[in-house]
Amino acid sequence: MNKFLQTIIIAPMITKSHKYPTRVKLKFEGKTGWIVLDQIQTVDRRRIVKKLGTIDAQSIMTIKETLKEMLVD
Repeated sequence: MNKFLQTIIIAPMITKSHKYPTRVKLKFEGKTGWIVLDQIQTVDRRRIVKKLGTIDAQSIMTIKETLKEMLVD
C-alpha cells in the first residue's frame, strides 16, 4: 500500500525508555532500542533520507499485536 502514496507512516525508535504498554523493546544494530508506538507519524516520503536497516520478524509481530491492542481492542 505505501508504495502508491507520497506519505509513509513511521514510528520513531529510541535507545532509552521506560516499559510502557505502547513501547516495544527490541535489538537493532547490536543495541537495545524501543519502538515508540504512542508517537506514530505520517511524513512525506521525501523526508526519508536513507534506510537504516530492518527489524526481525518476531519484533514485527509484537508491534502488530501492540498496535491492534491500542487501536482495535
